[in-house]
Amino acid sequence: MKRTLLLLLVCGASAACASDGPARVSPPLIAMEESLEWLDEPDDEAQRQALPAGVFTGVVVADARASLDAMLEAPSGLSVASVVENSPAAIAGLAPGDLLLEVRVADGPLTALAWPAEWRRVELEAQPGQVLRVLVDRAGAEREFEVTAVPRVRVGPRGAAQRFTEDQRVGLVVRTATEVEARAAALGPGGGAVVVGLTRESPWRSCGVAYGDLIRSIDGVEISHPQVLLDELRGAPADGRVQLEVLRKGELLALDAPLSRRVRELKKFSLPLLYSYSRERDATEHSALLGLVRWRSTPAAWDLRLLWWIEFAGGDANRLESL
Repeated sequence: MKRTLLLLLVCGASAACASDGPARVSPPLIAMEESLEWLDEPDDEAQRQALPAGVFTGVVVADARASLDAMLEAPSGLSVASVVENSPAAIAGLAPGDLLLEVRVADGPLTALAWPAEWRRVELEAQPGQVLRVLVDRAGAEREFEVTAVPRVRVGPRGAAQRFTEDQRVGLVVRTATEVEARAAALGPGGGAVVVGLTRESPWRSCGVAYGDLIRSIDGVEISHPQVLLDELRGAPADGRVQLEVLRKGELLALDAPLSRRVRELKKFSLPLLYSYSRERDATEHSALLGLVRWRSTPAAWDLRLLWWIEFAGGDANRLESL
């Protein structure tokens, strides 16, 4: 008997040591609702082609964060993905791999660069013939280049739509705005975040956030990319509030939006050999005396086992009660 008990204790300890530990990622929110109307971006290519084209520099920029770890931090600078041959940027000496840090148009203010939308807005607002003074990090050394803007003969390429989910503070799905939507909000192409999904318990439903709203800023921080919105929400105080600026059907609205947080619940409890409890989603299990008694239940069914071989079970039938 003692040997059997010792063996059971060893097996229990081994199982505990082999456990993977707590989950590293929160489970998906089961009450997320996404609007079919806003599932795909609007077909506004004709309107996009009719927009003012801005100026041409020949610089193609990209996110400067190269690793997954870096993606968790805010970007600093823009990577030069390519430079069009014989373009103003090529003539000025810019090269692929350069990191664009800041830009000044003519004698205007200095603009720090972090997101592609910020560089594209510079190209849209600059005038042909103006000089763009760009501070560049090249192999760890900072240099300044002067790029003379020329007229753009056609609008730039259309960016692919991306979707982002926030499931810790709000319960939200957003997509990148189209160029037409972004420029209507006075943002560069790639800026803004369009609301396409909300969980049923989202606190933003109470303040009037609606499907199709383009979030332009949060707490005064301009949304140059949907990730900016997610980062600001992640860093907001517990049970805090944020100030949103949203564009809805051409009208700019200010919303005072509350925040929430994940519900915490007991998922597992174990007293070796005597009792254990576990809960996953809507399934609950109690087990006692080395499994001599086990009770499991879900919203749809239950089962009870005694002495390992006596079992009772019940649950929902395939019909409704007659009234």
